[in-house]
Amino acid sequence: MEKVLQVNDLHVSFSTYGGEVKAVRGVSFDLHKGETLAIVGESGCGKSVTSQSIMRLIPEPPGKISGGEIIFKNIDLIKLKEPELQKIRGANISMIFQDPMTALNPTITIGEQIMEGIIQHEKLSRAQAKRVAVEMLTLVGIPNPELRLKQYPHQFSGGMRQRIVIAMALVCRPDVLIADEPTTALDVTIQAQILELFRDIQKKTGVSIILITHDLGVVAQVADRIAVMYAGRIVELGTRREIFYQPQHPYTKGLLQSVPRLDAEKAELVPIPGTPPDLFSPPVGCAFAARCPYAMEVCERVYPIETHISQQHQVDCWLQDERAKKLVSSFK
Repeated sequence: MEKVLQVNDLHVSFSTYGGEVKAVRGVSFDLHKGETLAIVGESGCGKSVTSQSIMRLIPEPPGKISGGEIIFKNIDLIKLKEPELQKIRGANISMIFQDPMTALNPTITIGEQIMEGIIQHEKLSRAQAKRVAVEMLTLVGIPNPELRLKQYPHQFSGGMRQRIVIAMALVCRPDVLIADEPTTALDVTIQAQILELFRDIQKKTGVSIILITHDLGVVAQVADRIAVMYAGRIVELGTRREIFYQPQHPYTKGLLQSVPRLDAEKAELVPIPGTPPDLFSPPVGCAFAARCPYAMEVCERVYPIETHISQQHQVDCWLQDERAKKLVSSFK
């Protein structure tokens, strides 16, 4: 499959009064045309920082991209100046931010907010931009689009606002859409509608989606591949089936065990013990070692070698080493 985006060994840190927070520590992944890649993990693992780094939205200072590459159409976005980035943001790569309630300007009509990106990037007249805005509202399922263009955000429900934010992100027909927790503030019924909307839009436009979430229920419905993040690193990457049915990293297994199950009687939630490591001074070895019931001495001293379970399934864990087969048998 054609690669539309490549992130190679990305490092992002933040300078604070307490020291340097190493938020992203060597993240690498590819995004293929027309696929949905979900990045999952606990709060604070670096998911949102990774997505904002792709858009170059990290405030510098205090933030800093200290290493790596973000390749889009053979261009390293890290090396671009702000005027060049502004041509790509919204036009080629768009982002849906976490809270639809605050993502819209309450003092400007929906129509003006949607048309702004079209006029800036595609240099259309207001009449042409209005026609495109009406088409986008229709695409995301907003009834009476011509009337709705004249209304303000407070005149819409939470689910409708989320649809409008999606329309704004898609209005210039980008190659990549980054959705950062797009269903967090919505109830279950509206969540299902938004997820169905993502699937429908992807079929119609062929956009590639990076979905940032901690909700494995959402991931199970829409993701083609899943990257599991912990303490600023991707510890496991694979297809949806591989991650859900053949997880290899203890952290991935812990996440799956902590999800409520409706298909099993008397199912109990099994929380992951302990807390994430301090990213002011991250561990030298595997960051999950302190919480892992299968941790070995080497886990604390040396970061695991990346092991390829299949063509698309890779994991960073010493349990995959030949010398750990006895532990692996008990792990399964």
